[in-house]
Parts: sequence; C-alpha cells; structure tokens
Amino acid sequence: MPHDGGDMPKTALIADILGLTAAALPEVTALTEAARAALAAAVTVNGKVSASALEKNQFAAHTLSWLATYAQALTQLRAWAGRLAEADKLGEMERLILQIGFGEYLAQIQGGIPMSQNEIARLADLGQAWTPGPAAATLIDAANSPAARAQLVALMRDNHGRATFGASGLDDDLEMIRDQFRRFADEQVVPFAHDWHLKDELIPMEVIRQLAELGVFGLTIPEEFGGLGLTKASMVVVSEELSRGYIGVGSLGTRSEIAAELILCGGTEEQKAKWLPALASGEILPTAVFTEPNTGSDLGALRTRAVQSGTDWTVTGNKTWITHAARTHVMTLLARTDPASTDYRGLSMFLAEKTPGTEADPFPTPGMTGGEIEVLGYRGMKEYELAFDGFKVKGENLLGGVAGQGFKQLMQTFESARIQTAARAIGVAQSAVEVGMKYAEDRKQFGKSLIEFPRVAGKLAMMAVEIMIARQLTYFSAWEKDHGQRCDLEAGMAKLLGARVAWACADNALQIHGGNGFALEYQISRILCDARILNIFEGAAEIQAQVIARRLLDNRG
Repeated sequence: MPHDGGDMPKTALIADILGLTAAALPEVTALTEAARAALAAAVTVNGKVSASALEKNQFAAHTLSWLATYAQALTQLRAWAGRLAEADKLGEMERLILQIGFGEYLAQIQGGIPMSQNEIARLADLGQAWTPGPAAATLIDAANSPAARAQLVALMRDNHGRATFGASGLDDDLEMIRDQFRRFADEQVVPFAHDWHLKDELIPMEVIRQLAELGVFGLTIPEEFGGLGLTKASMVVVSEELSRGYIGVGSLGTRSEIAAELILCGGTEEQKAKWLPALASGEILPTAVFTEPNTGSDLGALRTRAVQSGTDWTVTGNKTWITHAARTHVMTLLARTDPASTDYRGLSMFLAEKTPGTEADPFPTPGMTGGEIEVLGYRGMKEYELAFDGFKVKGENLLGGVAGQGFKQLMQTFESARIQTAARAIGVAQSAVEVGMKYAEDRKQFGKSLIEFPRVAGKLAMMAVEIMIARQLTYFSAWEKDHGQRCDLEAGMAKLLGARVAWACADNALQIHGGNGFALEYQISRILCDARILNIFEGAAEIQAQVIARRLLDNRG
C-alpha cells in the first residue's frame, strides 16, 4: 500500500491491522534469529562464547539485544491486541496504538534502532539486511502516518479521566488494584511530590504508614508470613501507579521486595519467620547495601570484608549509592567473607541490623557512618555513602546460614527487581505524558492550544504508543515470573526498553513546555530528573544490553 504523504483513509489500514501485524511478526523473528546466529559465529571460540571476542564485538552484541527486545516487544503488543479482539474490547484507540507501534518499530528495525541519543543500532552492524515482505512493508509505509497520530491524540483528549491511554488488557482484579493506587497517588502523592523534590525532603513517614496499611510492603510475601500473597503482576501495577505519582514513593516497595525475595529464596526457616512478617507490615524498613566505590556493576570485585569473630561477624569497608539508608532498620549487606577469593564466589549476604537515624543523627549505630550524596532527582529516600569500621552483625543474620552464597542469592532477585524497575519506568513515562498533555491543552500560542500543532500532538501520540509497548513487555515478564518460568531475558528487555521510553517521554514533555519546562517550579523538570536514573540503576543500559546479548548467545539455556 504505497503512501503518498496524504491522509490515509480511516479504514484502509485499520480494517486488517490484526492480520498485517500477525503476518509481519515471523519476518522479525527470523531476522532476529539470523542476526543471533551470525554474531554467535563471530564470538564463539572452541564451542564457547569468548568474553574477549564479545567485548570486541560489543556494538554488534548490543545491536542484537535491541533487535531482540523490539522483536519481543512487538510480539507482546500483538498478543495484547489479539486478546482484546477475542474479548471484543479492541477499540479504535487500541487499534491505533497497535498500528502506529508496529509501523514505527518495524521502520526502526529496518533503518536503525536508537540505543541512546547518538548511538543507532543498525542491521549492518550484524552483517544483516532486510527487505520487508508485503505486510511489513505496508506497515512501515503507512501505519505511523500524521493522520493516525492525530486521530490517536483526538481519542486521548476524550479519555474521560482514565489513568492510561488504551485498555491495558489486565483482568478485573488487577484493574481494581490499579484504580485503588491511582486514587491514592492522586490524593496523597501528586499534590506534594514536587515540594518534596524541591526541598530535597524524605518522603513523610505518614505516607509510609499509609502504604503499609495498603499492604504495599507485603504485596508478594506469602500469606503464611503476613503478606498478601499476590502476584508479580500486581506488584507491577502498584509500582506503576505509585511511580506515576512520584518515583520515590513507587520505589519504597522495591526495598522490601528485594529483601523479601532474598529471604524467601535464600533464608533459613528461622530467618523467614523472623523477618518476613515485619517486612510485610512495614514495621521493618530495609535497604540494599551492595554497590561500592570504583566497582559499579562489577559486584564480583567487592572489597568490603566480613570477618568472623566467634559466632558473629565484623564488617569493614565502604559502600555507596545506598538508597534510604538512614531511617531503615535492616541492611541486606553484601560482603566478602573469603579473604582469599577475588571474584563473586567469596561473597556472603547478611541481614545486618541497624538503628534508624534521625535528621540530626542519621547513623547512630556503632561501627558505621554515612554521608548524603546530593542528586538531581529520585530524592524522596536520599542516597548515601556508608563506611563500616568494626560494624557488628549477629551470626544468626548470615543469610541462609552458609557463607559464600551471597552472589548466587542476589542473582535470584534480579528478575523481580528488573520487572519492578520497568514498572517504575512506565509510571514515570505515564506521568510525563499526562503532564505534557495537560500543558499542551492549556497553553495557547498563535490563537490555539499547543496540542493543535501536529508535532506537539505527534509527540504525545508516540508517548502513548511506546508506553503501551513497554507496558505489555513488562506485564509479560511478570506473567512468566508468576508462572514459574525463567524470565531474566524478558525482564532485562522490559527494563532496557522501559528506561529509554521514560527518558524519551520526559524529554519530549519538557520540550512541549518550552522555556517553562526549564523552570524548577514546573513538575516536568522533576519528572525529567527522575526519569534519568532509570537508565542507570538496577543495571545500566550498556550492562543490561551486554547481559541480554550473552543470554541470547547462550541459546537461552
């Protein structure tokens, strides 16, 4: 269907969008597999993937990661639309999201996928070329037209106050959870978040108490340990809606999620009985203490030491970028217990108890000191550097009761952590599109609202489309986790794409604000700063792409 640049007839492409998208997917799958096989041949030495060869071909490897992420994202977007169609719930807005999403992402696969603002992943980097078949060519040529974007934005403007643009495809129970936490965010978070940010204040304890009453900290902890025993999908919805209000509030549950997962997967029965009910109720607030200066993502190079003293342990060393460290009660602390080791095999995890601090005395526990790291955004819990010198940990608080298992225990939490980070990214992105859209409707220029200008409307349309794509990929990852399937690959993809989408949405929403977006008084300035961290924490985008590539090359074994 050649497109001459004019308005596409409303029904010309829409009528068979389900058929066209279904027909295009096998091409993308085959292209991804051909690219994987070509890269595997280039980096395999003596039957194994060579780390040095993979590093030498890093750009190609990361291109494969992005290509595979797009392939999975389109697969999940099409699956979402198919489920809605079967339930007779695929409306015009959803059809347009599907149409525009496929048109844009197929075009990027053919011409270049943005990994960052100045890095484009191209098929040629993998020695591949693609001549799209009829269905894919039609979508590339005509699906993401100015007329389609304008039509989508018109529907978005008539959205009747719904929290999201387009049906999410979730069941009624999850939608009920979404509504509950959307109302909470709108009433208890949104009106105050910008002031907390500007004053660089900790989120008030009253908000934390309210979250505890709502069950946020025990959402996925089994009922036998005092939690709600809900799914990872529910955790995604809650994280998304709270982060839509403010990423700091949406991230409070992350601390408890990581700690609970560590204890559930690696703790003794005594540790589960002691810690999980207190975490679930919010009586105990945890923090994760993993990262060290000069190590970054290389956790195997950690130098903080824990030396056994009788039945207990003494910790010495330094940690950095520790979120919410001051007023928490327990640290999931990763330290080296085998002094002869030089890699991840000598690490152990501790449930290190501490006394919550105050503003005047943030770290009153003997053997530890700390200082705040001032940051651009993500401020509601604050970031700290910590120093340990003779810090004592009870012997009973060695996670699992066996030394040397720390890195393995931590790896077991990465799926959930990355799924939740993807959910937080979606929430930030949703906040950006809502704030940007309201400004575009209210702000008048040259006698009409900004949203009447095609490029402004087009920005908003693409925000809604990419949010839905990232959302469906994240939901799929959570579904896999809930059904006991390995999902580290899909969770990593959801995090990789979600973080890029959040930044793009925040940046474009600020652009819609023009000069006002650069003023601290406007919410979008905070949203932009908050969005920027998502490409860094829980695995920087470059590390995430490397992990995805390695997993693909290992044939998903």
